[in-house]
Amino acid sequence: MQANVQVLIIMGSNSDLPIMQETADMLGQFDVPCEMRISSAHRSPARTAKLASEAAGRGIKVIIAGAGMAAHLAGVIASETILPVIGVPVSGSALNGVDALYATVQMPGGIPVATMTIGKAGAKNAAILAVQILALNDARLTEALRNYRREMALDVERRDEDLQAVRAVEESR
Repeated sequence: MQANVQVLIIMGSNSDLPIMQETADMLGQFDVPCEMRISSAHRSPARTAKLASEAAGRGIKVIIAGAGMAAHLAGVIASETILPVIGVPVSGSALNGVDALYATVQMPGGIPVATMTIGKAGAKNAAILAVQILALNDARLTEALRNYRREMALDVERRDEDLQAVRAVEESR
């Protein structure tokens, strides 16, 4: 286990890794240390409960849970900790992740799970939300988020400039 880990990423299966790697990569862009683990709400419930219940004591500030199909992972984790839990529904069934979305978002009152969209966009947004939570007490992360947003806006402007240049060439023909 790494030192100074602030975000714990738990996935239900190694098949979720290609999606949840997006979370780790985005956290890396903000220099937020994270740890990735595999633990199933159904196949290893005691292990999952232990990871969740011990997280705060290890200095973890946010837990991100990614799972597909009957995606109870985020809810089980939320029931074992008072840390913020962010759920990422992963597509992996005949229902293309909609089942995982419903399982993640339908939490009873009192045990919240912040639920992202299905797949890679949700995994990326989970990391950004975790950074926003951490930025409440970290000026460096606040500034990094501001820079990230500025860069996104500039990228849109650059893409529009490229489009306009292509259109001008086409219209001049």
